[in-house]
Amino acid sequence: MNASPDPFAGAEDAALLVAYANGDGQAARYLTARLLPRVLAQATRMLGNGSEAEDVAQDAMMRLWKVAPDWRQGEAQVSTWLYRVVANLCTDRLRKRRGAVPLDQVAEPPDPSPSAVAQMQTQARMMALSDALAQLPERQAQAVSLRHLEGLANPEIAQIMDISVRSVESLTARGKRALADIMAGRKAELGYDDDEPE
Repeated sequence: MNASPDPFAGAEDAALLVAYANGDGQAARYLTARLLPRVLAQATRMLGNGSEAEDVAQDAMMRLWKVAPDWRQGEAQVSTWLYRVVANLCTDRLRKRRGAVPLDQVAEPPDPSPSAVAQMQTQARMMALSDALAQLPERQAQAVSLRHLEGLANPEIAQIMDISVRSVESLTARGKRALADIMAGRKAELGYDDDEPE
């Protein structure tokens, strides 16, 4: 009656990647189930567009499978490598998107749970943040996204970006100040005045 124990349940990402490179399809499925939701969430937060995020996530996973045969365990964490790839792919897309986004490319709001107005406001805020991030220097945008959208700690960001922790702190501080300046004139438009406590 009991199912046989899962051989990959406690396996590290790198071990699963090596198993995939050696022809184990189950290892690939397990690693995909573990990493794809995180990759998709990171891309969605950075881009503010679900379909673009799916494209980036798929591209990042394909790149992971391509490097699998050459992966050297112990040199880098698979998740850290993947975060870096996703951040770079998103940065490329944000760079191409600079300037006004045509209205027909703005994603439809998701199925309503909150009110339609709240959803439209959230969508407008996400798009405004995405556009503002695109105006920052690439390294600042990447650091701010990883720290404040992904919630990663500075040492992990330093590893992903291949810089010192002090550099991460400097980039995020400058990036936050620049974002605040960019967004300052849009508070009322984006409904942030409504959120202020009385």
